[in-house]
Amino acid sequence: MSNPKILVLGAGGIGGYFGGRLAESGADVTFLVREGFLVREGRRKMLSEQGLRIESPFGDAQIAVKTVVAPEVAPVYDAVILTCKAYDLDAAIAAIAPAVAPTFYVLPFLNGIAHIDILNEKFGRHRVLGGTAKIQATITPNGAIRQFNDWRTLTFGEQSGEMTERVRTLAALFEAAKGVEIFAVADIVQRMWDKLVHLSTAAAMTCLMRANVGEIVRTPYGRELFLDQLRCGAAIAAANGHAPSAAFMKSWEETFSQQDSQYSTSMLRDIERGGQTEAEHILGFMLDRAVKARIPCNTLLLAYTNVMAFEQRRAAGRLA
Repeated sequence: MSNPKILVLGAGGIGGYFGGRLAESGADVTFLVREGFLVREGRRKMLSEQGLRIESPFGDAQIAVKTVVAPEVAPVYDAVILTCKAYDLDAAIAAIAPAVAPTFYVLPFLNGIAHIDILNEKFGRHRVLGGTAKIQATITPNGAIRQFNDWRTLTFGEQSGEMTERVRTLAALFEAAKGVEIFAVADIVQRMWDKLVHLSTAAAMTCLMRANVGEIVRTPYGRELFLDQLRCGAAIAAANGHAPSAAFMKSWEETFSQQDSQYSTSMLRDIERGGQTEAEHILGFMLDRAVKARIPCNTLLLAYTNVMAFEQRRAAGRLA
């Protein structure tokens, strides 16, 4: 496992950036490209001819990378890094299933937490790590991966909390990569709940208001609504045994109070381009847990309904 073979499903913002940085550092990385699954057709051809291009505050790069398509996948990979959208999880699982080798494990960097149970059921809990990614990046019209700010953090670990050799090995590989901040942790499930609290808050507010954090906070009651939704998310997490720490709450209270913030969410960007969203996986999941715990959640309910109504219009071909 000193030089594991790594398969990355997804060469978009998250997979393209972190997988690309691994490849740039000399790690044995292959990208699984599925035409029609990524942003545009011809992604494999583009990667083969131009390499994987990164535009980043930590240095631009043009990296020659290995690619495979689904029919070429063989059970030779030690690790699969999964960076699909939540609504593509079933198709992603089908694509990586042939990669299962004796040492295989999967590290998902999906938003939310509902996917963990699905992956556990498919591959076995001992093969599934937990992980979170903190980055704002997207694939541009010309196929490059553009990083918007200095967020470049990966946090991952075993669901059991054990610090295993595979976690240490993968952490060492990422530590050798440029423009990556890595944390191998013993409390990844708590970290995933923490991220879900902040992400569901940010997604609910930015999608409901169709605005970024600063634009919302500069309104008379925007900050008050933001912090109320943050406290709602924290109450939902606490009801599920994963209450955020005081330091976590203070940090995000400050973030959601910044009038000059340009922080937005991928869910809002999906809406703005008329694309499918992860509303069910993030907002719907939190709403379901709130209802079960009898936690008042009017803003969350309104935001979820707002985005699901958008999904209805999208499905009907009625987007302006």
